[in-house]
Amino acid sequence: MIKSKAAAAPFTAWMLLFTIIPLGIVLWFAFTNADGQFTLGNLPHIWAQAATFGISIFYGAIATVICLLLAFPLAYNISRATERVQQTMVMIIMLPMWMNFLLRTYAWMSILENNGFVNQLLRLIGLVGENDYLPLINTGGAVVLGMVYNFLPFMVLPLYTVMSKIDNSVIEAAQDLGSNVFQVFGKVVIPLSIPGMLSGITMVFVPAVSTFVITKLLGGSKTLMIGDAIEQMFIGQGADYHVGATLSLVLMILILVCMAVTGMADKGEEADV
Repeated sequence: MIKSKAAAAPFTAWMLLFTIIPLGIVLWFAFTNADGQFTLGNLPHIWAQAATFGISIFYGAIATVICLLLAFPLAYNISRATERVQQTMVMIIMLPMWMNFLLRTYAWMSILENNGFVNQLLRLIGLVGENDYLPLINTGGAVVLGMVYNFLPFMVLPLYTVMSKIDNSVIEAAQDLGSNVFQVFGKVVIPLSIPGMLSGITMVFVPAVSTFVITKLLGGSKTLMIGDAIEQMFIGQGADYHVGATLSLVLMILILVCMAVTGMADKGEEADV
């Protein structure tokens, strides 16, 4: 018992220093004023940012759905391939993650900007005039694209992990019983993949709804999400740590609710099985 406590000491210290204490600091700033006195005066700022929260949830949900639609067939095909092909494909999916997140987003800026690769290609094939351009950067679509590109591996890997455990004999049995392709997917593959789907949804939605780098670089000033609003409260002339902490607290609650819902759905699925 003593050895077990000693082994857990580093983890306990880590949680205390980097989770419990920072969370306590956020709570203290959220419910105090500039003089350090307890107040609820920061709470009305939540309603002032209600639209920003809504936009964040909206863009995060769109990115999550797109990631799921792209990742599901990709993960399934990888899971049905030979072991060597699986290893190669997983490495290719993970390869961009070895590059810095900021650099990957800057790369998309150069691709989508008015004189970027896409617009130059459109001019070359004559779809836009020589001095014209298609407005791609600083749009909501660019923000969603950046989210999908950066967070897609977080959807693919959980799905692949679950699907790789589906025995081919189960799919063959369903086919032998007369199921077509759609029935096999609807009654066999999808139900068995739900744990991976729930895990992937959480891993994509949580960072997507709280991102601020992608919106700043690809959305410009036209797209403001809650991550940007929180950053503004901690940096710049109009900084207000107390309001920023209050918004951060609401964002944490939103994320915890999302994780709780997916966790309950996962437990419900396990109970049904």
